[in-house]
Amino acid sequence: MDAREIIKRPVITERSSDLMAEKKYTFEVDTRANKTQVKDAIQTIFGVKVEKVNIMNYKGKFKRMGKFGGYTNKRRKAIVKLTQDSKEIEFFEV
Repeated sequence: MDAREIIKRPVITERSSDLMAEKKYTFEVDTRANKTQVKDAIQTIFGVKVEKVNIMNYKGKFKRMGKFGGYTNKRRKAIVKLTQDSKEIEFFEV
């Protein structure tokens, strides 16, 4: 897989914004990617050094529209911690 296929999008929430002060960044990643692939993808796309990667899997929720029911897409979230000497990732340009 290509690095741009592994990293889908950054997750911008209030909690993830608070974690950015500790150099921890949250991304939604491909469900088939492992920690090593996520680490390599972040390093090549943003040019930073990654210290640690934590990954969480989320099951799809059951949704119903009248008599029709189905599940939303499952997702995978990665929290990436950068090293102390690494530069920061800029999501918002000022």
